[in-house]
Amino acid sequence: MSKGETITISIQEYQQLLEYKSEVELLKHQYAQLQRMLFGKKSERFVLHDPNQGVLFDLPKEEIAEKKTEEITYTRNITKKEKKHPLRTPLPAHLPRKEEVIEPDNIPENARRIGETITEILEYTPANIYVRKIIRPKYIVDSNDERTQIAIAPMPLLPIPKGNAGASMIAYILVSKFVDHLPYSRIAKIFKRQNLYTADSTLGGWANNAISNLLILAYEQIQKEIVKTDYLMADETPIAVLTEDKPGATHQGYLWVYYDPVRKMVLFDYQKSRGREGPKFILKDFSGFVQSDGYVAYDKLGSLIKFLACMAHARRKFDKAMDNDPERAQKILILIQKLYDVERKAREADLGFDEIKILRQEKSVPV
Repeated sequence: MSKGETITISIQEYQQLLEYKSEVELLKHQYAQLQRMLFGKKSERFVLHDPNQGVLFDLPKEEIAEKKTEEITYTRNITKKEKKHPLRTPLPAHLPRKEEVIEPDNIPENARRIGETITEILEYTPANIYVRKIIRPKYIVDSNDERTQIAIAPMPLLPIPKGNAGASMIAYILVSKFVDHLPYSRIAKIFKRQNLYTADSTLGGWANNAISNLLILAYEQIQKEIVKTDYLMADETPIAVLTEDKPGATHQGYLWVYYDPVRKMVLFDYQKSRGREGPKFILKDFSGFVQSDGYVAYDKLGSLIKFLACMAHARRKFDKAMDNDPERAQKILILIQKLYDVERKAREADLGFDEIKILRQEKSVPV
């Protein structure tokens, strides 16, 4: 094709070219996103470029004239630096102390005590399993009507009726399972070292009984209490779950988390799906503000609920936009950076809720 030659194409071909161009731009964007996910910084830190700051590794090469090499001999005195010993963290004051006094040998009777040297050593006593033996004496009580009665004290309340596992044992199993993430088989091996042979199924049965009979009551109470505030944070997290519906496979369920930052109260609500049914049930008696990541399931839950967005999620979009529109994205990132500075100052000063509100009104609202 010679220079200046005109090519005539049809409208369909022109539209197809536009589609190809749009597809290329989309693929470029997706490629940039993949590079960001694989090699980008997770902190998404934004640092404003300073035009007065030089580039460290992109300096122009200077032409250096060849010089004759000269051999130079010199002596250098190296000052030996003092080795810094790491500071030992003091042992917590709330831990109980068992005092051990060690007197010197062959001390004469006329020796006078002038002080003492104290050294604290951290020790550990392994957990001891013991049997709580409840003895209830029986008495024969003679009555005036010549009838004999037997008197015996009532049995104390147990976490599992007619069970032989006490509250402290069940609490240990639950903490080991759900806080320390130990399976029942490993807990059984820990007990085995103390010559207590208990099947995994027995430990699971004790835990399930305690959860279904006792902990469910605490959970239901938290569910009632957490909606008595006027501000909640909400989020949902996918979690792989083993269910009877799919033997040998996992089902993707969701833990819906509702957090009251004022009272430091958290409610975890498990749902099999990410649908609106979960928050609709939990928040049926709630009125106030709910802050989330903008997921649509939180919408249309009632006229008494107002939704707040999340600045971290909003910022993430502008951070990604730095690849294709850095000028406008940078302006927004600078403003968000100023808002983050206000929050950082509030945390460093350990301000209360009312003080944080005054600071935000003064500093954040103008931004």
